Amino acid sequence: MNTEAQWYLPLNDKTVQCTLCPHNCTLKEGKAGICRVRINQRGKLITEVNGFVSSINFDPIEKKPLFHFYPGSTILSIGTYGCNLRCFFCQNCSISQTDARPELPHSFYTPEQIIQIALKRPENIGIAFTYNEPVVWFEYMYDIARLAKKAGLKTVMVTNGYINKEPLNALLEYMDAFSVDLKAFNEEFYTKVTSSKLEPVKETLKQISLAGKHLEVVNLVIPELNDDEENFASMVKWIAVELGRDTVFHISRYYPNYKLTTDPTPVSLIRRLKSLAEKELNSVYSGNINAESNDTHCMNCNNILISRHSYVVSLIGIDTEGKCNKCGNYFLKKT
Repeated sequence: MNTEAQWYLPLNDKTVQCTLCPHNCTLKEGKAGICRVRINQRGKLITEVNGFVSSINFDPIEKKPLFHFYPGSTILSIGTYGCNLRCFFCQNCSISQTDARPELPHSFYTPEQIIQIALKRPENIGIAFTYNEPVVWFEYMYDIARLAKKAGLKTVMVTNGYINKEPLNALLEYMDAFSVDLKAFNEEFYTKVTSSKLEPVKETLKQISLAGKHLEVVNLVIPELNDDEENFASMVKWIAVELGRDTVFHISRYYPNYKLTTDPTPVSLIRRLKSLAEKELNSVYSGNINAESNDTHCMNCNNILISRHSYVVSLIGIDTEGKCNKCGNYFLKKT
């Protein structure tokens, strides 16, 4: 449903400037932003994806990926269309690299209907805004998140982190956890490969961390594009210093998709980078490798707290209070 968007400024001659993300697109009448789904209609910025749902599923929380936030739980996940980045390796290109044309597969749900669906499944902990970039459907996400908090549901945002400070600050009141994709650690990659910039993403990560929200960081490693080990080492050092050594870090294996045909990331490289990251960070996991286990160990006694093989998760060494059942070391507020 087309509705007036938040976060924009009206300019002269029915031109508007979107202030939602760092692109700050200036749009003449009839034009869409880089996201494809926020459009100037007669001098008003309109969002075309309010309630326009491309995907809705109950997922394991680990699929987000979130490994230290209610591990082993289920969460209702929803997505729409569009994205404010133009990554030519996009893994969800069919919904992110397009506009919200009516002929595309979709269903319409009001925020109230989303809450009702989430509450019908007893084991569901909340709602995840995911699949495509939720920043571009800010209004829909914000309305759902406010209702979710009133209903006692947890809220999760899976994002590229490309959002301005003020809109993010508004979201922080209603969001419990974030999975943020830090795509590389140099401006050239962000400019050439994603049509965006690195610094705003770093600022988003710091803002989330300072707000005390649960944060996990994901890096998709792509051969010849962002696999330089020296640059990778700089990234994990920055995470350790700016966000903290306890920040959960996921190193994810790339597979060819969209416009990129480069061979998949060698597993040996993922393992080597994981070893590098573990020198700076306490909790490092490898993703998109089916053969790999991603157990969580107690930082005090090395007892296995959570056993993971793909999305099969067993809470084998942690009690109901979130402590190691061997040494009593604190791990989670609640399992």
